[in-house]
Amino acid sequence: MTREQKRKISTVIRYTLLIAVGFIMVYPLIWMVGATFKTNSEIFTSAWFWPKNPVFDGYENAFKNYGGKINLILSMLNTYKIVIPKVVFTIVSATITAYGFARFNFKGKGFMFSMMMATLFLPQVVLNAPQYIMFNKWGWTNSYLPLVIPSLFAADTYFVFMLIQFLRGVPKELEEAAKIDGCNAIKTLWYVIVPMLKPSLVSCALFQFMWTSNDFMGPLIYISDMEKYTNSIYLRMSMDGDVGFQWNRILAMSLISIIPSLIVFFCAQGSFIDGIAAGVSRANTDYRRILCHGESSFAFKRNGNRTATEQQ
Repeated sequence: MTREQKRKISTVIRYTLLIAVGFIMVYPLIWMVGATFKTNSEIFTSAWFWPKNPVFDGYENAFKNYGGKINLILSMLNTYKIVIPKVVFTIVSATITAYGFARFNFKGKGFMFSMMMATLFLPQVVLNAPQYIMFNKWGWTNSYLPLVIPSLFAADTYFVFMLIQFLRGVPKELEEAAKIDGCNAIKTLWYVIVPMLKPSLVSCALFQFMWTSNDFMGPLIYISDMEKYTNSIYLRMSMDGDVGFQWNRILAMSLISIIPSLIVFFCAQGSFIDGIAAGVSRANTDYRRILCHGESSFAFKRNGNRTATEQQ
């Protein structure tokens, strides 16, 4: 067997495995689409996605009011009342915070960065009780403020850390050229840094969009009025009943609920992949530097923008 034949066989095997794994991962979603047209008995007796006798009552009942105060459309609107401002606040606050850590030197910078990194290892469940007590004293409960306002102050430190890594790959010469042209720090950030960070900002926005859309615990803790319930709580409520419920209706509502997230993802897919690829490349570079030099590339020097490994 020649080398070319071995290469072709290897390629066929790899693509076959990739197609098989991809089909296994996508099939539950395909099955859910078909299950929205099945009856309860067929859903639990057939694993094949195509219904034998399609019914459409799942979609007909999906938009009906159950309980009088909430429905699918209202719950989705409530969800995006949280999602949209939270995404905007996250992008703005995380960009400004990351720019400050990556490019400026100030007193206590190392300590503050260490504290910020430490919060990444702190489970959210540990903060639920003290945060609820604090927001309750401020009169913010039964509103969306506890779910949105923290993002205005870069409370989502994962995105700050993510953007810092991207910023460390942006050449400083561009900022120096902007300063020569008369740009201050704000103009440099807006006209030079932000356009170069577009893939990473899209990645942050997509992550925040999907995580917030799927958030169940946050709205459950802070929201008490039924008409303010988000989509995740509404779907869970639809499954609470003293008698059996229609699974095709639940699956139809779930499918309708994820359509906006799918649309947003596919529209921003190119920038999202570029941002993730750039982040992985930067992380691999940092890891190699740590192995080669025995130093952490996350360490900040007094000049505020160079790492220990870059000064060697």
